[in-house]
Amino acid sequence: MFLKSLSLLNYKNFESANFDFDPKINCLVGFNGVGKTNVLDSIYHLSFGKSYFNPITSQNIRHNTEFFVIEGQFEKQGREEQIIVSAKKGQKKVIKRNNKPYEKFSEHIGFIPTVIISPADRDLIIEGSETRRKFIDGVISQSDNLYLNSLINYGKILAQRNSLLKYFAANHTFDRDTLSVYDHQLEELGNVLYEKRKAFLETFIPIFQKRYATISNEREEVSITYKSQLEEEPFKKLLEENLQKDMALQYTSVGTHKDDLVFEIAGHPIKKFGSQGQQKSFLIALKLAQFDFIKDLSKVSPILLMDDVFDKLDENRVAHIVDLVATNELGQLFISDTHADRTEKVVKQTGQTYKMFRL
Repeated sequence: MFLKSLSLLNYKNFESANFDFDPKINCLVGFNGVGKTNVLDSIYHLSFGKSYFNPITSQNIRHNTEFFVIEGQFEKQGREEQIIVSAKKGQKKVIKRNNKPYEKFSEHIGFIPTVIISPADRDLIIEGSETRRKFIDGVISQSDNLYLNSLINYGKILAQRNSLLKYFAANHTFDRDTLSVYDHQLEELGNVLYEKRKAFLETFIPIFQKRYATISNEREEVSITYKSQLEEEPFKKLLEENLQKDMALQYTSVGTHKDDLVFEIAGHPIKKFGSQGQQKSFLIALKLAQFDFIKDLSKVSPILLMDDVFDKLDENRVAHIVDLVATNELGQLFISDTHADRTEKVVKQTGQTYKMFRL
């Protein structure tokens, strides 16, 4: 699978732009602020129906305009596929596949598998648990529709239960029967998420460790540990035991929406004990493991977007990743960088076809 062409209209800093891409390697080069990252983000947008960097739709519309349109022509398993994402201020975003609008955006997730490597990924290490949950959810959702639907429904029921707790507090009332309905639904959906996350990580962690060993020349041991309250007690019991606490807080304090991942290097938290280089290698290994996992399940090589990659890695590590294209481990690759000569030097060594786009 690869992206043949891309058309942008009023997307971020682009008034109008058209690109015809190479099936293998595409390099977007130019000074900071010219829109290299925005091109990569538009490709991500075609895959996920949202921006990687700013999920607020209206803020992706070019200043002083009312709408944006992103159009991509893909070739997937010998078929031409057209994906269009458009948004107008004050209206709902529209995603079309071959001119047919999706009723639910979730139906599109996974159709154009894509992995992005960006400086913003450092949030996975330094930010809170929500960022790491989003990472797991994003990987599993691209290949498991039941998981994606369970996740969406869990979020809805959680919001409804929280609203009910606020209502109880504001009106000095309590209705056990109504709360029990939400508790039962939350328990059912939460158990699905927990079991699927657990099964996913059993497969994913060895893939990740193998990737890290290759990138770091097997210099240190790394680990990922899944932390969930459901490991300690059944969801139903957790909700019962924490009811008084939830009533006081006016929100649901236990459940799979509190799950987290613990990242360690040599048995210590990588956030505190990992060097900058080790943290970068850890993140690259995470993303390449994501690539491997999706490819194994979907039998399609995801598009790989590498944003400002030389800012994240030394030249040897970039060369290692680009070499994966040469060995056909990777499919289509997009790289953004501020130095054209540096990028071209690394890319030339692969012997693969490539295109340079100077923005």
